[in-house]
Amino acid sequence: MDQLKRMAVFAEVVAAGSLTAAARRLGMTPSAVSQHLRQLEGALGLALLHRSTRQLALTEAGARYIEGCAAMVAAARAADQALERHRDEPEGELRIAAPIGFGGLLAQALAPLRSHPKLTLRLLLDDALIDLIEARVDIALRAGSLPDSSLVARKLGSMAAQMCAAPAYLAQHGWPRVPQDLATHDWLGGRPSSNGAETLVLHNPAGEQATVQVSSRAHASQVTALHALCVEGWGISVVVSNDDRRALADGRLVPVLPGWKLPDMPVYAITPRRGEQPAKVRHALALLAGYFEQLPA
Repeated sequence: MDQLKRMAVFAEVVAAGSLTAAARRLGMTPSAVSQHLRQLEGALGLALLHRSTRQLALTEAGARYIEGCAAMVAAARAADQALERHRDEPEGELRIAAPIGFGGLLAQALAPLRSHPKLTLRLLLDDALIDLIEARVDIALRAGSLPDSSLVARKLGSMAAQMCAAPAYLAQHGWPRVPQDLATHDWLGGRPSSNGAETLVLHNPAGEQATVQVSSRAHASQVTALHALCVEGWGISVVVSNDDRRALADGRLVPVLPGWKLPDMPVYAITPRRGEQPAKVRHALALLAGYFEQLPA
């Protein structure tokens, strides 16, 4: 490493034209610069410069050597500049992992990133958890409770959870009037338990709380499949995706027990490492946080 530093000093001396000017550029004393040159020439066994009181001139060996030394310094500066751009300007590939139902959310929240031409976006949408390190993920969005992990989690906000069903299902099975009625209905759940049942905790604006156990009629590992099952009348589900909200808006799904609410679902941004993040990650996290801040409570 000392040899590389001496090569850099030599290249700076040649570029500056004198030891004094090079010392000023490098923040060193002229004697220190001269010492580096003597050590470099001693290690090479060749003189690189003809020194006089008025000027410096390259020897034949120095003329051959300077090209490689200057290229090394230029490559180091280019590497620094590339990292500065990486730190200060969103560029490169931004890899985000999220549940499938978050695709529309990400497209909307990250729309301002389109103005950065050197940035590309890769969305890894899967309701199954993936290894962030192996998949080289910059940010992962996860909803609900988080397992203990060495990963860095930042809460972005919460999403309101609303039970819904298809009108055809409710016409056949009847409308639940109180939370306890849910126990007699078919439930569409995403995480099957050993007995096929799930415990719901609901509350209303008056502060009352109700706990009810529901039986799962169907499970799916992806929210898109749960949405399709709900629209086709398989049972009652919870609104978690933009598809569900569109179906509620156009009447393909209707709210169930609108006076009772499930707990809001927290949403977290996970990053695989601590410390300073590149600009692409910082910008994306800020946009995601802003998106959740403007969601209705």
